[in-house]
Amino acid sequence: MSGLILSNVTKQFGTFKAVKDVSLSVPDGTFVCLLGPSGCGKTTLMRMIAGLDLPTTGSVALGGEDITQIPTHKRNLGMVFQSLALFPHLTVGENIAYALRIRGIDKAEQKKRVDELLAMIHLPGFADRSVGKLSGGQRQRVAIARALAISPKLFLLDEPLSALDAKLREAMQVELRQLQQRLGITTIVVTHDQREAMTMADTVVVMNGGEIRQAAAPVDIYRRPADSFVADFIGSTNLIPFQADDRGQASIFGSTIEGFSLVGAKAGTISVRPEDVQIVTEDASSVTGTVAFIRDLGGTVETFIEAGGQQIIAVASPRARPDVTIGQTVGLRFDPETSVVLAR
Repeated sequence: MSGLILSNVTKQFGTFKAVKDVSLSVPDGTFVCLLGPSGCGKTTLMRMIAGLDLPTTGSVALGGEDITQIPTHKRNLGMVFQSLALFPHLTVGENIAYALRIRGIDKAEQKKRVDELLAMIHLPGFADRSVGKLSGGQRQRVAIARALAISPKLFLLDEPLSALDAKLREAMQVELRQLQQRLGITTIVVTHDQREAMTMADTVVVMNGGEIRQAAAPVDIYRRPADSFVADFIGSTNLIPFQADDRGQASIFGSTIEGFSLVGAKAGTISVRPEDVQIVTEDASSVTGTVAFIRDLGGTVETFIEAGGQQIIAVASPRARPDVTIGQTVGLRFDPETSVVLAR
């Protein structure tokens, strides 16, 4: 099967374009996260995939079939909303079996399917329990089981973990990813949490202003961001201006850096992740700066250096903690292998 294909999808509300000419191919069995800040268009794009909104222009295809005009209830989708939308007057089992019941599935088959799903989400024996007596994580699992009850072609989740506390959210990220891998179901999650996207996704689709800025594997998004927005939105990074001569010799903050070559670019910005900034004694191969602040977070040590009129952050493990003090003048090295020249 050909999976999910979005072709030149645009959604316009009056004169405002919430989604602008988006094309995306999602192979069968893939876990995709739509990631971006509030108002970037990710939820609107999800709603068009679900059939809750119609595109102004463009098309949505699933399994080789154009589903753009097909109503939501005929698309064979499983959906989990941010609010979870569980029915409080129904038991756990009745919530999970709801979609099966309205499709006319007999009660014996409903019970069998409910028991299978409760075992899958690690809640065996919970069928007769009230949803009002469940914890946040348990309610989340029940919402997922309800969405999977009909064995959908496509599983959609809109900010599904945002209401959970940080520790439970991280545990649910792992559980959701493991469940998706076991089932092999094509899954799309909307999130604004970049750590969540990096944990779960095969492909991260970074959106801003209604457009896709980059769609790639998490490690590629982190290590090879397409532009300054992606670099700054995914994790922490240092965005540093540079100039280069005809030979690619780089100049940063007015200082020529020996051995640092950026061939093919005259000027622009490089992205250097904090863990790739090396603090050294001053020499000809380093940029000079002054230590402004040191933050020990237990597992990592962050050093803030003022250089060239901006703040550079360097991160090291406690064992590799640099022997520096606030106010000290130090050198900074940026490795060309881990420094990414960003598109303008």
